[in-house]
Amino acid sequence: MTNKTDTTTTTVNPTNDAPQSQSAVSVYQQLRGHLAVLKLDAAAQALPQVLQIAAEQEWTMTYTLEHLLGIEVDATEARRLAGRLRFACLPTPATLDGFDYDAAPGVDRALIRELGTCAYLESATNVLLIGPPGTGKTHLAVGLAHAAVHAGYRTYVTTAADLAARCHKAAIEGRWATCMRFFAGPTLLVIDELGYLPLPAEAASALFQVVAQRYLKTSIVITTNRSVAEWGEVLGDTTVAAAMLDRLLHRSVVLKLDGDSYRLRDHHARTQNQRTATAPTRRTLQ
Repeated sequence: MTNKTDTTTTTVNPTNDAPQSQSAVSVYQQLRGHLAVLKLDAAAQALPQVLQIAAEQEWTMTYTLEHLLGIEVDATEARRLAGRLRFACLPTPATLDGFDYDAAPGVDRALIRELGTCAYLESATNVLLIGPPGTGKTHLAVGLAHAAVHAGYRTYVTTAADLAARCHKAAIEGRWATCMRFFAGPTLLVIDELGYLPLPAEAASALFQVVAQRYLKTSIVITTNRSVAEWGEVLGDTTVAAAMLDRLLHRSVVLKLDGDSYRLRDHHARTQNQRTATAPTRRTLQ
């Protein structure tokens, strides 16, 4: 009797180096190809390792597929977060968790924690942070922006002076409508340092237009060293200031921060430490 020769072609399994049929390798390559066409790059890269672990631990097909797609979802979320962070233009890495409440005893911790949930964004509530320089207004504003970005909200941070300058340039170049759409777009717009620098005459109009377009639709966080009563002086137009405040305060949270500047506190602390370190050591005469 003649023995039949097994003509099945074998090759190396790309997942565990065990012999595999040519058909299995073809299916694997097709799967990689499908993932590439669908632009699931993270899943394609992780496929060999996932299949190897699945074989070793005897995962079900459903669990293996869920694990593979979970890797792609995580990679997609990481890319989206990186994109939101780039767009936000956060000036510092400040977070709400890093805020020094001991240096600002008047700040309501429970309120800050509530704002940190970003629930206020769903109701298009505004936040006004008012107080002298160095009391943590910008830290809180950037912390709120940071929380919003990580919660999946499109966020943008600017200063009042930069916003006014950008709007002025857009008006000169005939791009006013485009500029207004840009500032109307983010779910959260942070306007820092209102009142710190003198604003040009057209700044009041620009700020009012931005606030008016976002009114009852999206949230604004504003930091300022000037009281609400002084905004007419800051903007150079009491009528526009009143109209802008009417919209901002309609649905808002107002936090007033007091105390000494943390920058000055740090300066005094460093100075005291240097004096202590360089003070001459007195020797007792024998």
